[in-house]
Amino acid sequence: DYQGGRKGALQYDLASLLFDAKADLSNEFRNELSGHYIESVTKKIRFNEKEFRRYLYGFALIRILQAMGAYGFRGIYEGKVHFLQSIPFALKNLKWLLEDSKIVIKLPELEVLLNRTINNSELQKIQTEQSDGKLKVSINSFSYRDKIPNDYSGNGGGFVFDCRGIENPGRQEKFRDLTGLDKSVQDFIEKESSAKDFLKNIYEIIDKTINNYTDRNFTNLQINFGCTGGQHRSVYCAQKTSEHLSENKNIVIDLHHIALENKENEL
Repeated sequence: DYQGGRKGALQYDLASLLFDAKADLSNEFRNELSGHYIESVTKKIRFNEKEFRRYLYGFALIRILQAMGAYGFRGIYEGKVHFLQSIPFALKNLKWLLEDSKIVIKLPELEVLLNRTINNSELQKIQTEQSDGKLKVSINSFSYRDKIPNDYSGNGGGFVFDCRGIENPGRQEKFRDLTGLDKSVQDFIEKESSAKDFLKNIYEIIDKTINNYTDRNFTNLQINFGCTGGQHRSVYCAQKTSEHLSENKNIVIDLHHIALENKENEL
């Protein structure tokens, strides 16, 4: 095991190479490389090729999980953006491994957790690059019962607006199971509260910032709206802000209602 600098399974170094996140190898090229590896190894030692191939993907899974632990710690907790860029590739490899029962050992509980990881809305926000050169404006609604959304761009944050000063539709039974995306909830917020003035002030702030960031060729800006449950007021404000900015051709909008998405994933 040259990767770990110790004696280990023959498959591990091959798995480390074939499933390196940033290498982003095609499945066809992986097969070609693994065939070449096996052909070369058989000239040096005797081993069971069938068993080797049978467990190769299991070692690939171990390698991916080890690497993702490093990506998460160094990228999310230490704020080193370089490590974040590998996460989308690792998720892609992980998804491929779980398809068609490539892992021969049954791991039902682990598979549940791995599928949650693949479908995690927070991780799906991480992108490898901003290809169109426009300013990416990430707009999130969230619940203060959880945490303020992470900024995965490396830009260091952005804006966080507290929507709990707006009249809460969730206190009324008829709105309990609805969200800020429903018209009846939006009508209530606009009629019963100072939400329009609240958003007017916010638009003035973010419009100036977006113009400034665009002129300076910045690549990312995050705008977060929080309320108690992340279901009504913050969703309304995030949605309206996205609509307000939709005509700006110099930006790309990435809108997420985090509490709603998390609830949907749980279902």
